[in-house]
Amino acid sequence: MSKYKIFVDGSSGTTGLRIADRLAGREEFTLLTIPEADRKDVHARAAVINQSDLSFLCLPDAAAREVLPLVDPAVRILDTSTAHRTAPGWLYGLPELHGTRDALPAATRVAVPGCYATGMIVLVAPLVRMGLLPKDYPVTCHGLSGYSGAGKSGIAQYRDPGRDIALESPRPYGLTLSHKHLPEMQAVCGLRTTPVFCPIVDDYYAGMEVTVPLHLPLVGRSARELAGALQDYYRGEPVIHVHPLNEAPAFLPANTLAGRDSLDIYTTVSPDGERMLLISVLDNLGKGSSGAAVQCMNLMLGLPETAGLAL
Repeated sequence: MSKYKIFVDGSSGTTGLRIADRLAGREEFTLLTIPEADRKDVHARAAVINQSDLSFLCLPDAAAREVLPLVDPAVRILDTSTAHRTAPGWLYGLPELHGTRDALPAATRVAVPGCYATGMIVLVAPLVRMGLLPKDYPVTCHGLSGYSGAGKSGIAQYRDPGRDIALESPRPYGLTLSHKHLPEMQAVCGLRTTPVFCPIVDDYYAGMEVTVPLHLPLVGRSARELAGALQDYYRGEPVIHVHPLNEAPAFLPANTLAGRDSLDIYTTVSPDGERMLLISVLDNLGKGSSGAAVQCMNLMLGLPETAGLAL
């Protein structure tokens, strides 16, 4: 059996390491490498990418943009950075959005969704696409994440024995209401206005919880109708599971799915039936990054969708 040649550009970072680890034990692949001295040489990196059948770009945005003009158009690219998530000619790699799974086998340029964006989009995009949530609804979103999403320097900061006591507390950030995931949140959901988004990082390693509250009189739909629509939309999906309305536990830890590549959706409604909460739980390093990238790769190459995933 001929093997696919795969290159992980940026394999020393958190996402790249996780992707490389997932691929290392799979017989379908030959993993290409680059000498340590050449890791920052864009031409050397491009040369390795051009030898591959498929390459992952696990790089800062600028580095991802820099190498693309040097890449053969026939080489299939999965970009985990923010650089191309709303760019023309790139497929947004969320297979569960209807139409995307069918498009992946022919795609050569695929942008892997952001972690917070994944948690929000799986809740909102189907409802907008089905005409159940108005495109001009003023969406608000909160996201709580472990510190693994902060990268190597952020992880080291949290694990430093002499760290600041402030790191023991949840820390909301992006308080000027600007965040790199907002463009994809708005664009993929088809919203007319930018969501109000508050991300929060906390003192635990991995796991994410995203919430979107709804005022149902403004939506014009009942909680049961919206919850049922989400269940129908994701029915049969191998990675996403939707729980029935009001089946959320009294306490729902954000690290519930840490170490796994699945995503759970919960919906709740207030006793008066006027307020609803849409909730997604995932691992920011799993379905929020490396797991999502591997899922897309499998579909692009015609391999079993969940191969190499921890479900």
